[in-house]
Amino acid sequence: MRTGKVKFFIESKGYGFITDDETGNDIFVHATGLQAEGLSEGTRVSYVEEEGRKGKVAADVAVIED
Repeated sequence: MRTGKVKFFIESKGYGFITDDETGNDIFVHATGLQAEGLSEGTRVSYVEEEGRKGKVAADVAVIED
């Protein structure tokens, strides 16, 4: 499992990006990869990195409770 922070998530369009804690790289996240409803900027999440049609995507995205 990787961890990161939500850079942004556009609820109406169903996608956004997560900034990975370890690498600092941004990874695409689609609403179909979420375990919970919606994400907001700055939310800490865990996720699995998978290969998508156009590159790396986040899957099994879950909010990390502090």
